[in-house]
Amino acid sequence: MRRLLKWIALAFVLVIGVVLALGWRSFGERASGERRARMERSPQWKDGHFVNPQPIINLYWEMIKASFGGSSNDVSPSAPIAVSPVALDVPPASGLRVTWLGHSTTIIEIDGIRILTDANWSERASPFQWIGPRRWFPPIIALASLPKIDVVLISHDHYDHLDMATIEAMKGWDARFVVPLGVGALLEGWDVPAAKIAELDWWEKVAIAGVEIVATPARHATGRFAAQDRNLWASYAIIGPAHRVYYSGDTGLFPALTEIGARLGPFDVTMFEIGQYHRTWPDWHLGPEQAVQAHKMIGGKVLFPIHWALFPLAFHGWTEPIERVLAEAKKQDVIIVAPKPGESVEPSAPPAIDRWWPDLPWETAEQHPIISSQMN
Repeated sequence: MRRLLKWIALAFVLVIGVVLALGWRSFGERASGERRARMERSPQWKDGHFVNPQPIINLYWEMIKASFGGSSNDVSPSAPIAVSPVALDVPPASGLRVTWLGHSTTIIEIDGIRILTDANWSERASPFQWIGPRRWFPPIIALASLPKIDVVLISHDHYDHLDMATIEAMKGWDARFVVPLGVGALLEGWDVPAAKIAELDWWEKVAIAGVEIVATPARHATGRFAAQDRNLWASYAIIGPAHRVYYSGDTGLFPALTEIGARLGPFDVTMFEIGQYHRTWPDWHLGPEQAVQAHKMIGGKVLFPIHWALFPLAFHGWTEPIERVLAEAKKQDVIIVAPKPGESVEPSAPPAIDRWWPDLPWETAEQHPIISSQMN
């Protein structure tokens, strides 16, 4: 019996070793030297890691119970999602256009430059391509077919927002990579030249072809493997000569949204995450109703929902986020768009809502409330 247990333990160690070896490059390099010293000087750094002004609360026992039941029957689509071909040959007439490629990957065309946000072209949001959340539709356009991208913008290091294979495919681009503190070490480990990387703390900015990109606070976390919160997370205000855009990345609701709006708004369009939520971890993501609240707090004109309809990362039905955010936007008299993946929107002329998703059961805000803590 002892010999059997010994062999089982050895096999387990070998399996773990193989898994770590296969995923090691994707886990990424840790910051060191002057990069690490700069991180430690950040006001967001405390006791060896980055922190939120309002700590994230998790209801652990409720999370465990929820994982064993209560999931929607429609967490993933049962039929292919309709997508539109990407059409970017003609510049936007208004000078501002946003094209949604699914989840949080978008192309923002603002005052003459193009910005690609949280790009993920891989099959799975995972360090491995044989396990983990699998995308519901193939990339709508090949990376090589994109028009020239001036800025690759990254909000944080989670796998659905920072994908190693995608970054490696872009490392030769003539583009700036704008990232939060610490994330530059991962990019350099994947052979992105240091000279192309702009690494920002909250409220720091970089100017590219007359457009300012300001890293602004967010309420989230980071960590790829055994490195929880060792890299910073951020949202971004993108300020051009004629237009302003806010990109939330991943965030829960937090009071400083009002400050961002006062200092850098108002915004022609806000891109807030609406999906992948659960009431047992209400501070990690906004949820649909709080996305509308955040849009109003920050001073947005048009709400462009992101972070849904590509990866299954939560228990809710896949159409629930858009159904709920549309209902709340109507209640709050907020202008909202709901483009099909691949479609473009010019916020100065928001199109009518075209319900391209199926009519499926979904839980309302009353049935499944998402209420972030420490907002008072």
